[in-house]
Amino acid sequence: MYILIAGGSGLIGTALTRKLLADNHTVTVLSRNPEAHSAPQGVRFVGWDGCSAAGWGSLVNETDVIVNLAGVNLGGGLWTRKRKEALVNSRLYAGQAIMDALTQAEKRPEVLVQASAVGYYRANGDTLLDESSPPGSDFQGDLCQRWEESTRSAEELGVRRVVIRSGVVFEHGAFILKMFLLPFRMFVGGSIGNGKQYISWIHINDEVNAITYLINNRDASGSFNLMSPQPVRNADLGRMIGRVLHRPYWFPVPAFAMRLALGELSTVVLDSWRGVPTRLSNLGFQFTFENAESALQDLVG
Repeated sequence: MYILIAGGSGLIGTALTRKLLADNHTVTVLSRNPEAHSAPQGVRFVGWDGCSAAGWGSLVNETDVIVNLAGVNLGGGLWTRKRKEALVNSRLYAGQAIMDALTQAEKRPEVLVQASAVGYYRANGDTLLDESSPPGSDFQGDLCQRWEESTRSAEELGVRRVVIRSGVVFEHGAFILKMFLLPFRMFVGGSIGNGKQYISWIHINDEVNAITYLINNRDASGSFNLMSPQPVRNADLGRMIGRVLHRPYWFPVPAFAMRLALGELSTVVLDSWRGVPTRLSNLGFQFTFENAESALQDLVG
């Protein structure tokens, strides 16, 4: 298949590109700076401005699948007013650009995969969150709702649309995982806040395998939670990290210290999302890493 990825140079996009190449697909990545990338065989980088179909829109006519992962990194800096605007606008403009290209296309792709995140849901303590759970009304909830909505009209054009609400992605370079690991590497690791909050997580290999599974399954449409069926409490994750890194588990990081250091960004690790992949599991997807400790052992052990 011919697959077009917006946001393909990020953490998930890079891993997904490798997976698609291994499966003998042809991949085009939309990039703001295509010259900065050395393209492996089977991949081409095409320039775009992130907000229009100019210069690349005609590629949609020869594309079987579009994957929209575009957006400024949520963990790339403190959530100042300016950064919040960038987080929102980068996602909305990219979605609108893709919709412009789809509307103008003579031949449309079969599938559009639209990224989202577990932050779509209202953080709700120990309550299980599946795809039918209500959205949040905070910044993350509003951002994810608008992100998903940016390409909703693709369905009216006859394109099968899959929305992936990803948990915290465990991968070597992932911001949140590094935030968890750093105190342990310095021998001062422990829980963050009271440690009771749930983390919905997914190993990067399961993330990209789930995306390709949904692309290939013609019965898949609508929203899917991409996260392990075993969400983990923060304190339990800390103990797992301690065992994997052979470090002590003792110093809790107070919630007020996280809020002081990170501001509103601290909600990413202090709020509790106990998400489960109900619809993905019902389709028959099998996770390689269901247990957080096995995922950590694979990545940092």
